[in-house]
Amino acid sequence: MAERQLPKLHTGVRFSSLAPKMKKILLHTVFYALLITVLSGCASSNYVYRIPSQQTMPGIYHRVEKGQTLWRIAKAYDTDLTSLVKINKIPNPSKIKVGQLIFIPKVTQTKKVNTSLPSLSGKKGFIWPVTGEIISVYGTKKGDLVNKGIDIKTKEGTTVVATKAGRVSFSDNKVRGFGKTIIIDHKDGYSTVYAHNSKNLVKAGSEVKQNQPIAKAGSTGRTSVCCLHFEIRKQHKPQNPFYYLP
Repeated sequence: MAERQLPKLHTGVRFSSLAPKMKKILLHTVFYALLITVLSGCASSNYVYRIPSQQTMPGIYHRVEKGQTLWRIAKAYDTDLTSLVKINKIPNPSKIKVGQLIFIPKVTQTKKVNTSLPSLSGKKGFIWPVTGEIISVYGTKKGDLVNKGIDIKTKEGTTVVATKAGRVSFSDNKVRGFGKTIIIDHKDGYSTVYAHNSKNLVKAGSEVKQNQPIAKAGSTGRTSVCCLHFEIRKQHKPQNPFYYLP
């Protein structure tokens, strides 16, 4: 859409008989009436909302539709998830709303966003290990460290559950940086990591069911807040959990 300039106000109408204060009020009224007219002409029902040319960063706005998540939107546009969070000032990346506008930098047209859950070799999918606020997302950098999972802020002692059935392959109280940590092998090439726990409830070798309590949330290891550090690994390689969680 071509950029429009507001029409200049002409002073063909004489206000000599009006008091100075009334002149000012009348001029402001005419100006805002013209402004509303111009802006209403720019409205569109299309899902693309282009950034005006005076903005320094080119891009579009994507309107969130049912079933879409920020992670899938980022994947569809082949853009960095962390950048989207920062640019759009999103406090909780896991809670975007239908109809919300997400600015996508450096793109010129909308793309289809896949809303189907990823295939997990026919196995039942993952569930959330705990509820809370997402305070750090996959790929976030802090100094020389890169987050290989997500950090979920929650209350001390909140129950952490197994996101999928499997066998506890690791349970230790003193993992450097992560404190009390549990790793579950799901026997299908996937494993999950649960760290910063205040208490581990299961031991290595234990068989666990999906949604079974396995730990209590805490702040052990390298963290100043109570949170759960959660990872999903495929063949021992970290994955973005938000491509798997419902």
